[in-house]
Amino acid sequence: MESRKEQALALLNAYGQAHLLTFYDELSESSKKKLLDQIAQLDFETICNVWRRRSDSQAGLLESGQLAPIHASSWDKFTKEERARYAEAGWELLQQGKVGAIVVAGGQGSRLGYEGPKGAYNIGLPSGKSLFQLQAEHLINLSERAGQPIAWYIMTSPDNHVQTVQYFEDNHFFGYGREQCMFFQQGMMPAMDEHGNILLSDKDEICLAPSGNGDCFAALKRTGALADMKRRGLEWLFYYNVDNALVKVADPLFIGVAACQQHPAAAKTVEKLYPEEPVGILCYRSGRPAVVEYTVLPEDIMYATDEQGRLMFSLGNISMQLFRFDFIEGVADADLPYAMAHKKIKFIDSAGKLVEPDEPNAYKMERFIFDFFPLAEQITVLKVNREEEFAPVKNKEGEDSPASARQLVLALHHKWLLEAGVIKESMSHRDIEISPLVSYSGEGLTPDIVRRLGI
Repeated sequence: MESRKEQALALLNAYGQAHLLTFYDELSESSKKKLLDQIAQLDFETICNVWRRRSDSQAGLLESGQLAPIHASSWDKFTKEERARYAEAGWELLQQGKVGAIVVAGGQGSRLGYEGPKGAYNIGLPSGKSLFQLQAEHLINLSERAGQPIAWYIMTSPDNHVQTVQYFEDNHFFGYGREQCMFFQQGMMPAMDEHGNILLSDKDEICLAPSGNGDCFAALKRTGALADMKRRGLEWLFYYNVDNALVKVADPLFIGVAACQQHPAAAKTVEKLYPEEPVGILCYRSGRPAVVEYTVLPEDIMYATDEQGRLMFSLGNISMQLFRFDFIEGVADADLPYAMAHKKIKFIDSAGKLVEPDEPNAYKMERFIFDFFPLAEQITVLKVNREEEFAPVKNKEGEDSPASARQLVLALHHKWLLEAGVIKESMSHRDIEISPLVSYSGEGLTPDIVRRLGI
């Protein structure tokens, strides 16, 4: 153990992080081993490089005026023949078993007042179904219609991995095949204080935080999930965040558009509601497709309008994407930039006391999935209707809350029933939910089905 300590100390001294062994001599043997194991697993060269480059941000790139609008197709604007062709292409890939889905589900529900994985959260629908269950039922619907299962890759974090797997097992995978679900953990990076010192969360534990959704391809490769995709013969992977209550998992129409346009990646987008809306924008940056976060968007870009008075940079990123497998395989080890997020992070001070700061005191290092976009010369961008596909669950109350997401889901189902010929008065003052097992996106609501819903 002493030789390991000496090796660790030499490494830490080389990178100015020797304080991580401050409490080493007072630890138990098991705690010493735990701390040394953590130190050995850190890539100090990468960590220090990220810290040195922390001032290099998107903002610096934006000052050069290298942003330009990107073209987006709209499903509503396609001709009847184009829609038929795209739908056929999407369903053909599903029927051939060429499509998988990946959900980024490493977050906890603490901001919602829920102790557990966010995907296990029930937004209050009449059925009481969780986000995970709604998504599983979308996959069941598509799999049964396609005659082929859709592999589902669930990216967790060390904070919720065991809970997530247990939740699926306790609920018998919501009727979806256990063999179609693969759980894997995203990477972690240490939190650093404002002087570049790595923090301890306990005397024997380095303070680690998830390294962001941009780590997902590297994590797929690291955990063997990428090899599993290759074994299954997948050609496309549908990517989404767990906290969207209206996500159309593995949307056949989106898949068809992406496949026919033959770019290595595709993204769904919605029209921004107003210039200051806190969503990233899809655009070109230095001639390459990109997403620029709203926090670094210059005002002249944010408010820029065309000759008709419409926003020039209006395409909001909603984190629903498709990636071709060969593209993922080629960029899994790409050196994506890290963003430094200033956060309130609990830590152990030099006296060994736990400090819970009132203000942001440290930095988390995160990579973003959209930073793969510039690695493609072009991507497919599909504009969709917000009220049909985007109901984020991020805040306990108000905007983007369980209540607002529930309202959006029920409003969409109400719209489907009206389109199916149900009389409006028969649904007044009623919350009617349609299971994804019954209808994926409003199709199949026959009079018999409607009667079974009790309308």
